[in-house]
Amino acid sequence: MISVLMKREYPDQELKALILNFIMRKGRWGEHYFPIDTMAKWLGQVVQNNGKNVRKKVDELAKDGYLILWKRNTTASLNPRAKREIIEFIEKYLVE
Repeated sequence: MISVLMKREYPDQELKALILNFIMRKGRWGEHYFPIDTMAKWLGQVVQNNGKNVRKKVDELAKDGYLILWKRNTTASLNPRAKREIIEFIEKYLVE
């Protein structure tokens, strides 16, 4: 089965799972981080509002302890201490 992501408005939890999945596929755990602006551009291709909502969800995920923000909040990585919870969250809300 081929999974095609179409540009649409995602519910909050599904968007958070999409962000976590994106960073996980890039292998960005702990001190190995990824620029948030680049991630918003890439996800802006499938998320409506051109990824403006992505930044808000990144901040929420950081408050929840799933993400670690680096370099004055311009980059993010997954929190290795919450690895199990992150994987469960992705599996729960992101159906591929």
